[in-house]
Amino acid sequence: PTYMDQLLGSEVMHRAEYSETNHFMYWRPGDASRVNPKPPRRPGGRARRGPPDPIKPGGWSAPTHNMRMTYTKFMEQANVTEDIPHDDIHFYFRLIGCGETGTRGDCDEGSSEWLFDELTFFQPRPNLLYLTEPSQQRGIHCRFGMQGVTIANHFDSSRNAIALLGGERRYILSHPKHCSNLALFPKFHPSERHSEVDWSDPDLEDFPQFAKAQSNEVLLQAGDVLYLPSYWFHYIV
Repeated sequence: PTYMDQLLGSEVMHRAEYSETNHFMYWRPGDASRVNPKPPRRPGGRARRGPPDPIKPGGWSAPTHNMRMTYTKFMEQANVTEDIPHDDIHFYFRLIGCGETGTRGDCDEGSSEWLFDELTFFQPRPNLLYLTEPSQQRGIHCRFGMQGVTIANHFDSSRNAIALLGGERRYILSHPKHCSNLALFPKFHPSERHSEVDWSDPDLEDFPQFAKAQSNEVLLQAGDVLYLPSYWFHYIV
């Protein structure tokens, strides 16, 4: 703990988010004024790279709140010994190896938030076993969660190697072939890669197809690494 305090300090603000409950779900901010799902275009008619801005349905509100906070401040909130009620505010703190992130998830140039220095094996360099194009690396995500935090079921298009450095995490995994049973949000929704179903209390009247979904359960402990292929669904406790 002392080393982390020295490394991250009490002055540098890092990416964090908080939820009104223990439930966290990623969402893309985009441009609130944008209603056309087509990608923006450059002069000359060429489409810009990157996904189009999400379309926010009527009545939708962000499931979490993005913010910046110091590691010291996060530990003041998270380092508790008693059980935290599920409906209390929970915090989630993260370092990203591609640099500090802007409001739209973009990375700042030239900053890796110390991760490549501390975890040298993951430095983007050629001839690694599975990092075949180092220039295309998406960065290391080092996540610090409070006790009781759950992450909504979702898929990632990239491959993940999940290494647990402390505590325990439960991963509930579903093969991509079960996609039709998981009731995903529609395309262009701010949380489009996520299941609408609350996996902690599924409503089978609203989502009857969810009863057909099949999953595997993996319990990770400190020192374990889980390889997660692209498009595999995962719910994290």
